[in-house]
Amino acid sequence: MATIYDIAKKTGFSTTTVSKALNNYSDVSEKTKQKILQAVEEMGYLPNAHAQSLSTKKSWTIGVMFSESNEVGMKHPFFSAIIESFRKNAEREGYDLIFASRNLRNRDISYLEHFSYRAVDGIVVICSDPQDPQVQEMINSTIPIVVIDMNKQNCSLVFSDNIEGGKLAVNYLHSLGHTKIAHIAGDALTDAGAERIKGFKKAMDELKLPIQDGYLINGGLFSIDEGRVAMEKLLMLEDVPTAVFVAGDHMAIGAIEAIKEKGLSVPEDISIIGYDDIEMAAYITPKLTTIKQDTDLIGYQAAKLLMKQIIQKKKLITSKRIPVELIIRESCAPKK
Repeated sequence: MATIYDIAKKTGFSTTTVSKALNNYSDVSEKTKQKILQAVEEMGYLPNAHAQSLSTKKSWTIGVMFSESNEVGMKHPFFSAIIESFRKNAEREGYDLIFASRNLRNRDISYLEHFSYRAVDGIVVICSDPQDPQVQEMINSTIPIVVIDMNKQNCSLVFSDNIEGGKLAVNYLHSLGHTKIAHIAGDALTDAGAERIKGFKKAMDELKLPIQDGYLINGGLFSIDEGRVAMEKLLMLEDVPTAVFVAGDHMAIGAIEAIKEKGLSVPEDISIIGYDDIEMAAYITPKLTTIKQDTDLIGYQAAKLLMKQIIQKKKLITSKRIPVELIIRESCAPKK
């Protein structure tokens, strides 16, 4: 098996330069790195993880935690897409991911204790539950951390521009002639849910449109079933809305099912616009008009912020607000 000395001999560089290149030090030129990496590939060199840890004082691992009340985790396509983007960018820098097990709660050990025991170099938290004490404990620790999908914490944050997303949805529906616009909201205790409600209210106010009684309804934790139940309540109103902005694509799918079960059509009778742009949105009937969250950019920015903290060996308090985009498909139509 090839050693670091074999790589140094083949490339003509010192073992120190080879080691720095393999550990992505900034004082090694890109040309030198590429030559060394090419030799590594040709010779099948595999660095010893324990030796790397001793020389760099790093474990080359990042802890991953999901914190959401409905405990969907990676089953939700929005979360899984973010983690996939984060993983790709972290792996480019030589890092592996460690996922915290939910069973820790039954073992009388905190997530922070678990990650500290595993000696992770940093932590990424995908969090829609700002009240989670486990998350607060990690935020207040000295371990570098980045939190995704929250926007009011004393650490590095990456989140979508949810207020603008709410406004985009309402303004698009209004451009189609709708004035009786309702909102099936996500749980207002989550930052995402609260911000989308703000966007909805702000757009309605700017357009001088009243929010009729019963038109702002809690859709809970963004599930298909909760979307269906919320839509059923809207359909029971004396003055049924002609358009509904739904705070998540899963809830929007449930809302469409409720409308169809009532014998009505989307978008002929009621226009529906979702939020997230999950892959399924382009394949349901009708194809879902929605507000797209840029999961690739969210994952990239989260990895970039965490790497910066690990390299500088200090926590950063900063935030990245990621733009959203209106995706027009088939579930909205001009008001009759």
